[in-house]
Amino acid sequence: MAGAGERKGKKDDNGIGTAIDFVLSNARLVLGVGGAAMLGIATLAVKRMYDRAISAPSSPTHLSNSGKRSWEEPNWLGSSSRLLSPDMKSNVSRSLQTLPTDPSAFETDAFQPSKAKTSAKRSQVELKKSRLRMSLQEKLFAYYRRKAAIPAEEQAQARQAAVDICAELRGFLHAKLPDMPLRDMYLSGSLCDDLQVVSADHIQLIVPLVLEQNLLSCIPGEDTIMNIPGFCLVRRENPEYFPRGSSYWDRCVVGGYLSPKAVADAFEKVMAGSINWPAIGTLLDYVIRPAAPPEALVLEVQYERDRHLLIDFLPSVTLGDTVLVAKPHRFAQYDNLWRLSLRPAETARLRALDQCDSGCRSLCLKILKAVCKLNPALGHLTASQLTNVILHLVQEEPYWSQDVLADRFLQALRGLIGYLEAGVLPSVLYPKANLFSELTPEEVDELGYTLYSSLSEPEVLLQT
Repeated sequence: MAGAGERKGKKDDNGIGTAIDFVLSNARLVLGVGGAAMLGIATLAVKRMYDRAISAPSSPTHLSNSGKRSWEEPNWLGSSSRLLSPDMKSNVSRSLQTLPTDPSAFETDAFQPSKAKTSAKRSQVELKKSRLRMSLQEKLFAYYRRKAAIPAEEQAQARQAAVDICAELRGFLHAKLPDMPLRDMYLSGSLCDDLQVVSADHIQLIVPLVLEQNLLSCIPGEDTIMNIPGFCLVRRENPEYFPRGSSYWDRCVVGGYLSPKAVADAFEKVMAGSINWPAIGTLLDYVIRPAAPPEALVLEVQYERDRHLLIDFLPSVTLGDTVLVAKPHRFAQYDNLWRLSLRPAETARLRALDQCDSGCRSLCLKILKAVCKLNPALGHLTASQLTNVILHLVQEEPYWSQDVLADRFLQALRGLIGYLEAGVLPSVLYPKANLFSELTPEEVDELGYTLYSSLSEPEVLLQT
């Protein structure tokens, strides 16, 4: 029986020694594959195997509950005087001494000098970034030429159609409603400023109202119970001295305030019920018809067989230095508010900045506008919001040129994502106004998710 026990113990010793020799002889291989994490695991394994070998009980009956020797630290009931053989101790010592301690040894190429390897890796990363940037830049220019840019001939035809209709409408209003106090109408919008993209399909016809300055005053939206900066109430003043009827526009006063909805309704009756649009269209060789509600103050114009134009009929009031337009808030509960007109000043600032270089800001804006117009998931983003994103970025990045278009495009995307994450995009010209105030939380989340998902591969946005 004693002989059997000795043979059993020798078999166990040979098994442990074989395992230690295998792990240590392959330590370099393990470290080369697994890096620093595998070093810790291998070192711990060697240490514990070493401990088991010199302190394992001589009796095979001291096993864990599962019937196998546990890798956890055991509470041995006995001890053994057996030690590792001299050869095994020599292997352990030699292997531990050769384990690398420099963290750079765990990089992909552990046999190169660390400084040279780090420099080479940094150069490769910079080269890869440069190639990606150049590739994106080429795709942005190609996308602009293919999708965003509008032929000059198409823009000219659309503008001419709008000018012709504006002249006819002006003449009709002066002839049929001579007592309506209006200033000269004029065209406005991205088509006039060469900022329209994809197709020349919309323009604004501004209709300025003449107001008595002593009868009406402007109240900023943040000073009202509704607390909406960027919008205003126009209050009727001095009713005790100038009773109702003293002004032509008193007929559009609701609850003591000049209502943009009431003004729009008055013009809708004229446009839909008094003007013979088929006759005017025949005269001009266009097809003209008022749009159906809710786009009540919009004219639909077909000026070529396959080209259409929407003309927004937009009443406007000026009180002091404040210009307001009757463009309704997206949510119906605020339909008594006039919108602060900031677009002309925003466009003027963008144009002034672009005069200093090659116009990269406008180019970047037009690409963003085309991406949002052609991608249904980004359709809620407006030209005003995108313009302000560019103007905010200009304050951070003064250097703009076409050779950094890709960088500025990516920065604009990241900036837009940051504003969506915060739920606030302040107007550059009127910081109190949040340009996301007309978006629902669900829409903000969807927009942010779509843009964030594209950051790793922005070319996806250019495939629409």
